[in-house]
Amino acid sequence: MVKAAARAYIGGMVTRLYTHPIFLEHITPPGHPERPDRLRAIERVLDDEAFAALDRAEAPEGDEGTILYAHPQEFIERIRAMVPDTGIARVDADTTASPKSWQAAVTAIGAANAAVDDVFRGSAANVFVAARPPGHHAEKTTSMGFCLFNTAAIAARYAQRQHQAERVAIVDWDVHHGNGTQDIFWDDPSVLYCSTHQMPLYPGTGAVSETGAGNIVNAPLAPQTGSEVFRDAFLSRILPALDNFAPDLIIISAGFDAHHRDPLAEINLTEDDFDWATGQLMQRAGRHSENRLVSLLEGGYDLQGLAFSVAAHVGRLMKG
Repeated sequence: MVKAAARAYIGGMVTRLYTHPIFLEHITPPGHPERPDRLRAIERVLDDEAFAALDRAEAPEGDEGTILYAHPQEFIERIRAMVPDTGIARVDADTTASPKSWQAAVTAIGAANAAVDDVFRGSAANVFVAARPPGHHAEKTTSMGFCLFNTAAIAARYAQRQHQAERVAIVDWDVHHGNGTQDIFWDDPSVLYCSTHQMPLYPGTGAVSETGAGNIVNAPLAPQTGSEVFRDAFLSRILPALDNFAPDLIIISAGFDAHHRDPLAEINLTEDDFDWATGQLMQRAGRHSENRLVSLLEGGYDLQGLAFSVAAHVGRLMKG
C-alpha cells in the first residue's frame, strides 16, 4: 500500500484516472475470475486520502472506427453480432459477452485514446485507465483470454495516426503473455512490444526466440519466480530495449496477476515490485518520451493483491 500522501504533479501536471460505471456492466458468469468486483476493489483503495490529488475523469465512449486500427471490419462485426440482448454469450472457452459488453469495450478504447490525447497535449503527466474487459490477448482476428479487442494496440496506433508518434513502446507485465499484442505488431518495427510473463502458462506464447521484426522482446519467467528474477528481467532485457528504441510514448499493459496472491499463476511478486517497475518505466519516459506514459489495466484476480498493487502503481505515477 502507499503509506504517504502522494502528490499528483509532474511539472504542474496531474496524474489522471479514467474509469466509468459501464465497466461494471460487462457481466461474466458466476465464479469467473475477470469480474466487476475487480474494479470495485480498485475504486475502494483509490478512495484513500493518499489519492486525493488524483485527477478523476469519466471515460469517454470511444470512436468505433478506431477499432479498425488493430482489427479488420469483418472481425469487428462478428464480435458485435455475438453480444446478446439478454444473458451471457460465450465467445470462446473463457471469454464471454453480456448485453453491455460492446459498450464497455468501446468505452475502454475511448479511455485509452483519451489518455493518449492527454499526454501528447500536455493536459496530464501520465494516465491510468481502470477499465474492463482487458485487451492484450485479443489477436487481429481472435477474441480470447477474457479480451474482446486489443485496447493497448489500438491506443498505440491512435498515437501514431493522431499525434504522429513515430515509435511507440508497449511494456506488458501481466503474468500471461500478451499474444494478441505480439500478433498485431509482429512485423511492425515502429512498435516495440516487451513482455515479462510466466512460462509455461496460458496462452503458450512468449518464448525468447519470438522476436518478430526485431521489435518483440520476451522475458519469460519460470514458475515460483520472485522479485529478484523479475527485476533482473527488466534490467537486463526490457529497459535496454526501451533505451535502444527511444519511444515517443510508453504504454503499460498493467496486469497485476504476477502478485503472489493471484490464483491464476505462480509468480511471487509484491506490490513493491510494481512500484519499482513503474518507476523504471517513468524514468525511460522522462528520458525518451517527454514523460508521456499511459497505463491500461489488464489482469489481476485476487482482489487484495490487485488493490494493493494498483495503489502502489498509481502512487508511483503520482510521485513523478
